[in-house]
Amino acid sequence: MPVKQTFETDLLVPVKVWTNDIDEASIAQLKNVARLPFVFHHVAAMPDVHAGMGATIGSVIATKGAVIPAAVGVDIGCGMLAARTNLTKSMFDERDLRRLMDEILSRVPVGFAQRKKEAIRWEACEPFEEPLKEILAQEPTMLDRMFKSEWHAQLGTLGGGNHFIELTADEEDRLWIMLHSGSRCTGNIMASFFITRAKTLAKENGEELPDIFLASLKEGTADFDLYMKAAHWAQDYAMANRRVMLDDVLAALRTLRSDTEIVGEIVNCHHNYVARETHFGETIWVTRKGAIRAGLGEKGIIPGSMGSRSYIVEGLGSEESFCSSSHGAGRKMSRTQAKNHFTVRDLQEQTKGVVCRKDEGVLDEIPGAYKSIDQVMANQSDLTKTLHELKQVLCVKG
Repeated sequence: MPVKQTFETDLLVPVKVWTNDIDEASIAQLKNVARLPFVFHHVAAMPDVHAGMGATIGSVIATKGAVIPAAVGVDIGCGMLAARTNLTKSMFDERDLRRLMDEILSRVPVGFAQRKKEAIRWEACEPFEEPLKEILAQEPTMLDRMFKSEWHAQLGTLGGGNHFIELTADEEDRLWIMLHSGSRCTGNIMASFFITRAKTLAKENGEELPDIFLASLKEGTADFDLYMKAAHWAQDYAMANRRVMLDDVLAALRTLRSDTEIVGEIVNCHHNYVARETHFGETIWVTRKGAIRAGLGEKGIIPGSMGSRSYIVEGLGSEESFCSSSHGAGRKMSRTQAKNHFTVRDLQEQTKGVVCRKDEGVLDEIPGAYKSIDQVMANQSDLTKTLHELKQVLCVKG
């Protein structure tokens, strides 16, 4: 379906929204962005939109001459990877899946854990060494909150929160590996550094902002150039992080099925990032905060909550959305609200049929805390078409 709502009054550019399921806090944040002088053409809010830090999650912000670090977010390059295997769901019973979960957890560090020195993938780290040295030569203290080689040990780690590793079955019972993770602590520290820098500059320059987290870095300045170097380093690191974990999940699967192979294309896409693109005849910066690129024919991944469905999609190249679509179901409850509203028994009921954690530690990730992925997909039928519908079989969280 096309745009559901448009806001224009007292704004410098319109806000176009692909859903009616949006709260007042999110509308206020979208309008704040639309009042910034460097925002280009319009602001696009995806069907999974919900309030974030300064800017909404599930929005696409096109800009000329500036970028907002907090809108890109603190997990630069967070995104999804999906790969179809030559296996089928019928090859695994619940006992196999529980053994597989243990095998995955023995290989992929989750939560705050990182790789032991003997397990660091040095060859995967090598392309990032020199570019990081160049960044730190300009800002030697940027990563002072980390141990010197910590970024090496975090390449190939999952993290916590809504990050996951899943085994899912498609409409033909074929099994897919799906991963959700980003640039880990390194990207977070880089992002936090530049968010603070932007806020400091805004205060020093006397900028009047509706929200200090909308502070920007201006193109043509050293700060902007360094942020772009750091952001693209973190985006590439996030992509590599997901590929290393894919190798580990394949190794885990091969302990049960030695003939496990990937069949076809691996889809690996960001949903928190900034890129240089051309839209409406102009070359601009596009920030996708909780949104994937959905250019014509481009493949993407839209996961639902654990226990629901996920989708492999192909973009329809909608210029109105800046060739973008949603990145998932989108939260309808905060983590605190979910913990106060639901019980472990609710979690067990809502994840029936999926081998996963069903304890208080992941209660904030209960499916009921998220919007309906089916409704999200229906609302963006003009943005993507579904190639595969996937149902979770196994879900590993931090």
